[in-house]
Amino acid sequence: MEERDEKLIAQLIKKNKNLRKYVKRHKGYETQLEEYNKRIYLSTEEAMERKRIQKLKLAGRDEIERILAEHRRTQQDQEPQGTGS
Repeated sequence: MEERDEKLIAQLIKKNKNLRKYVKRHKGYETQLEEYNKRIYLSTEEAMERKRIQKLKLAGRDEIERILAEHRRTQQDQEPQGTGS
């Protein structure tokens, strides 16, 4: 994730329960994938599970991105419009 996303997540995670849930899951999936990636050989079942976890992690990442985009859009809508001349 980009640094600005990391900062925004750190700010929003305290008050956004959904974001907190997706970030926690994302980290869990990352840990699981790291364990699979340490292995030289994976059985067929393990390879399938690794692929499933990758998809879940990506879907969670998409949700995190959606929440961040929604927050940014809301912030833009709340900014006062300039009084053009």
